[in-house]
Amino acid sequence: MKLESIFQYLNGLLLIEGYPDYPHALNGMQVDGPGEVGHVAVAVDASEATISEAVNRGADLLIVHHGLFWKGLQPVTGRHFRKIRKLIEGQVALYSCHLPLDSHPEVGNCILMARALGLEIGGPFGKHQGANIGWWGRKPGGVASAVLAGELELILKGPVRLIEGGPEVIERIGVVTGGGGSFIEESVGLGLDALITGEVSHAEYFDAVELGISVLLGGHYATETFGVKALGAHLEERFGLTWEFLEQPTGF
Repeated sequence: MKLESIFQYLNGLLLIEGYPDYPHALNGMQVDGPGEVGHVAVAVDASEATISEAVNRGADLLIVHHGLFWKGLQPVTGRHFRKIRKLIEGQVALYSCHLPLDSHPEVGNCILMARALGLEIGGPFGKHQGANIGWWGRKPGGVASAVLAGELELILKGPVRLIEGGPEVIERIGVVTGGGGSFIEESVGLGLDALITGEVSHAEYFDAVELGISVLLGGHYATETFGVKALGAHLEERFGLTWEFLEQPTGF
């Protein structure tokens, strides 16, 4: 499969053109690579260790959720230089997709985690510059917060922290992967009983408790593995490309 064709296909699938995101997210191709792609690696972060692993495993393309340029324009020196050099010398292209991958209705982090929890999808929510990032849904029959936390731990294969601010029985649940604490007030306004996200700030703990909503924290990394895996599987099904997920958990 031609690399340029994959880039064009992903841009269309993920609707990245004009999608509101953080200033330096730079969705789309970040580093060019070989003309033909046979093997794809996917990962949450474009860390130096992940890039080295992609090179070692013979990937032609690395797809990540968090790309290279979060600090904006900067000299290509130090670890920034090392990452780009490894990609170029290893002939690995880099494609990054941030908020469009969180929010996507088919391969997005948020909706895939909501479906894994068995939620009946109600609709999108979590506005960022006019675009909805998350999804909310109903848990049929409702569930105790501690039981919901246990279900989430099984899905994420790791610990979940529970901030118990909501009702005893939770039915209406919002999902915003990564750092979704800023959507607590919107969740309350929507009548949700709980918000599932990766992490919140110190002050957002009190927002949850005082506004009366339970918040479940599964970790920024763990909640954002769904989308890149789904993209890998999608490219395999659509174009016959082989793919693998490069695991590099941070514990956060």
